[in-house]
Amino acid sequence: MAERKARVERNTLETQITVEINLDGTGKACFDTGVPFLDHMMDQIARHGLIDLDITCKGDTYIDDHHTVEDIGITLGQAFKQAVGDKKGIRRYGHAYVPLDEALSRVVIDLSGRPGLCMNIPYTRAVVGGFDVDLFEEFFRGFVNHSMTTVHIDNLKGKNTHHQIETVYKAFGRALRMTIEMDERMAGIMPSTKGAL
Repeated sequence: MAERKARVERNTLETQITVEINLDGTGKACFDTGVPFLDHMMDQIARHGLIDLDITCKGDTYIDDHHTVEDIGITLGQAFKQAVGDKKGIRRYGHAYVPLDEALSRVVIDLSGRPGLCMNIPYTRAVVGGFDVDLFEEFFRGFVNHSMTTVHIDNLKGKNTHHQIETVYKAFGRALRMTIEMDERMAGIMPSTKGAL
């Protein structure tokens, strides 16, 4: 099997980002984004997805975190799409339910080749640790639009906003892990009746 790795650089007037990804990793992660709470959530994707991730970003956080968070989602999506390759032999679909104390979230993913995001998180606070929780939708929208995936995210219950968000990211990591797993019964076969994704 070919290595499923990618390195993508994205430079704009607002952010300079480098993402390195290994889909067949062990969950090793290194982050320097200037947004500590986002780093914590990226670590959940790596750890629970068993994906090695190295993300650096110099962004205009002196304005706010919006450009950094959105552009990291975009660049991660580009790197993920490149690393996945032609998708032959993968499971394609993935889902996960993850609890954390009182919170429970579900994430369902289809590596469909069509971008789509349906996200329902009834946050109980607008800010966590100085982080504007509305920016999580910007991250996921950037990811799905550039990885060409369909992602459904539902926080089913929760009172602590930190727990709500962390369950989403852990479930996202676990669902991603399922989608990219190789299925020996599908070896060399495109998981679509269209013959393309």
